[in-house]
Amino acid sequence: MEFRNIAIVAHVDHGKTTLVDGMLRQSHIFRDNQVVAERVMDSNDIERERGITILAKNTAVNWGGVKINIVDTPGHADFGGEVERALNMVDGVLLLVDAAEGPMPQTRFVLKKALAKGLRPIVVINKVDKRDARPDEVVSMTFDLMVELDATEEQLEFPIVHAIAREGKAWLEGEEPAEDLTPLFETILNHFPAANADEDAPFLFQVANLDYSDYLGRMAIGRVLRGKVGKNEMLGHITRRGQELKSRITNVYTHLGLDRVEMLEVVAGDIVAITGLETVQIGDTLGHPEGLTALPVISIDEPTVSVTFSPNTSPFAGLEGKYVTSRHIKDRLDRELLVNVALRVEELGGESFRVSGRGELHLSVLIENMRREGYEFSVSRPEVILKEIDGKIHEPYEALTADVPSSMMGSVMEALSSRKGNLSNMEQGETRVRLSFRIPSRALFGFRTPFLSMTQGEGLLSSVFDGYEAYAGDLKTRQNGSLVAMEAGEAFAYSIHKLQDRGQFFIEPGTEVYVGMILGEHSRDKDLNVNVTKNKKQTAVRARVKDDNILLTPAKKLTLEEALEYISDDELVEVTPKNVRLRKTILDINQRERAAKNALAASV
Repeated sequence: MEFRNIAIVAHVDHGKTTLVDGMLRQSHIFRDNQVVAERVMDSNDIERERGITILAKNTAVNWGGVKINIVDTPGHADFGGEVERALNMVDGVLLLVDAAEGPMPQTRFVLKKALAKGLRPIVVINKVDKRDARPDEVVSMTFDLMVELDATEEQLEFPIVHAIAREGKAWLEGEEPAEDLTPLFETILNHFPAANADEDAPFLFQVANLDYSDYLGRMAIGRVLRGKVGKNEMLGHITRRGQELKSRITNVYTHLGLDRVEMLEVVAGDIVAITGLETVQIGDTLGHPEGLTALPVISIDEPTVSVTFSPNTSPFAGLEGKYVTSRHIKDRLDRELLVNVALRVEELGGESFRVSGRGELHLSVLIENMRREGYEFSVSRPEVILKEIDGKIHEPYEALTADVPSSMMGSVMEALSSRKGNLSNMEQGETRVRLSFRIPSRALFGFRTPFLSMTQGEGLLSSVFDGYEAYAGDLKTRQNGSLVAMEAGEAFAYSIHKLQDRGQFFIEPGTEVYVGMILGEHSRDKDLNVNVTKNKKQTAVRARVKDDNILLTPAKKLTLEEALEYISDDELVEVTPKNVRLRKTILDINQRERAAKNALAASV
């Protein structure tokens, strides 16, 4: 059988997973009467909730006697480690671009990775049925982007396919709209080369991904580079650290639709899963025991952001979590390192761990997964990872795109300029304007929420890591202090009502609070200690009319990402399976004031 191995790459929400849905349905993978969920490849709970792809996943379809292995990749640069591994298994990429938005920062990121590996693209202009679609202009923008990314002449000769992935339709540019995806399938078969399949050579395989089954144990996923292998064979095994082992595999599987199909033997060119290797890790080389040499380790971009994980020490510690000790946290992080190659973990003194990743979203997804698994811990404010280059301190920068209504352009430009952002491009439309900035990564901490406020929810913000530059100097990203609890107990509506002109509360009446817990955002730039546990005194004369007139401003409920963006250097996010709370690192008021005075004296 011939194979075509392709990856689908795009910016977030440009329609990758929806297109895969259509390809699976139209290749008759599912029964005609089978009920299939929308975005079926987004199987992870967090992926479904957020509507984004986080993990690269494999599927396959048969079309015209050819097996097409498809890898659905994340569109967000924070999950670039998944993209880079996926691109090692394929021979070409389908680049999806929104017909209205055009190439976005993360389009640039995934395309740059694909072109650097010499992969040929097919450009799919998706959502051409939008009212503001501009497919011809978007094709020109995509071509210019490829030229800027040093695409070869062969890569620049890409076919252009128009699509409405939601309706399962695609057709070649300049042709009449089709009723299905047949033109796309035919373009894939004609444009992409058949996978190199030397079945007679000694077996060779590199692990690009891992999965786990309760019944089969760890699964090594990758592409068979040459030869073939069957059940129960003995293989040579070279780890990514160079250690040479002998390992016996138990089963081999290939992909078809959403299923893994057990095979007696798998051959060169196919993307397969191998079981029985309990110590295997991503980047390991497997092959015929005689004369096996290690393949180059999969290169992954270095992390740019770090946080500190530590056991929860608040008065509520251990009340809601199942795994609460530093040993539990360490074991969980060690397991994550096996599959999350873009993550770095460093043990610190005092039972803490510095966890470094590709961005806030990369780290917050890990935190959210741990929270749902029953872990309870505290997390510090994200910090960028600085580097010393030529004797000078450098920091990570982002390429930022802000798509905003024209009437709000001034306030957005002013806000980004105050955060050391440099305007690099501006595209004026009829009612909206697209601003491109180059800005320090740390300047974006805490910016997304005020951005939505200043654009009244109509702004679109997207950024991607764009290299290191000289340190930009001091930068104040948070303008307001916190409302901090000075008494423990239950929060009363009476107290919150009396204090709500002092700031925006994060809690509702009835919430249990402790000393040092952050209750809201102060309207001024300094912290304010408040008592929300005082109720109205009960007297013989009841002022019933006044009691009924207590109107509270709705509490602002922070998501995990918003909580991480909000906190300052002396604050922590307390993460439990049931709650995400904010707190001061030093809970006691007097100790906190002493520490602040000592820090001020030391700086002078």
